Amino acid sequence: MTAPEVSTGNGLTGDKVLIYHLRDVVKTREAEGTAFRLRVPSLQIALGEKIALIGESGCGKSTLLDMLSMTLKPSETGSFRFRSEKGAEPVDISGLWRKRQLNRLGDLRRLRIGYVMQTGGLLPYLTVRENINLSRRLLDMPNDGLVDELAGDLGIRRHLDKLPHLLSVGERQRVAIGRALAHRPSIVIADEPTASLDPIAAERIMSLFIELVDELHITVILASHAWRHINRLGLRHLEHHTRREEDGSMTETVVTG
Repeated sequence: MTAPEVSTGNGLTGDKVLIYHLRDVVKTREAEGTAFRLRVPSLQIALGEKIALIGESGCGKSTLLDMLSMTLKPSETGSFRFRSEKGAEPVDISGLWRKRQLNRLGDLRRLRIGYVMQTGGLLPYLTVRENINLSRRLLDMPNDGLVDELAGDLGIRRHLDKLPHLLSVGERQRVAIGRALAHRPSIVIADEPTASLDPIAAERIMSLFIELVDELHITVILASHAWRHINRLGLRHLEHHTRREEDGSMTETVVTG
């Protein structure tokens, strides 16, 4: 099957295998007389791309990431297709939601997606090694040395036998990055992964993160409000704009890319 021609993010086009292809996807949330709507008229992300959605809190960044990670069901869908690797047939994600095939969605998340949360989300009773190895253990993957390799690349090898509370905030975030990469997922999704760090540490860890996904040939999609150091890393920005009704009853963000 020939993949559609899409933008590579630098003004050029070529034959790229699409990992995500969304059309007319909408998520609406309502609470206490106000509503928020995220609308995605068209979104294409190719395998191996590095994508950034940059904006302030409340603009829908996390909502989009939750839909792309298949943990949040869209309210409306024209088309939502996902292809995990070159040569694979695209999966109709909207169809899986419609048919309530939650186990299939869970399998795709477990096998194909790594997630880095802003707070790390480490299990406090597991050592650093056990936290990084968690996804591999759940997938019954053999010990191939990748956990130690990642720990070395992330500068946390000396902490492998420690519990997370003995680490600094920055070190815990490095562990979270290692855990997201350890099972070699097709995509890593990161929601404000350096928000809790000072600017110098944030820039250093973000650069390291991008180097690692490059080495492992992993697609990365991240949300951030930190324009400066994200711009320097050369990620493709998704276009978005937010508007609010004058009476405050509805806020809508439209994302394209």
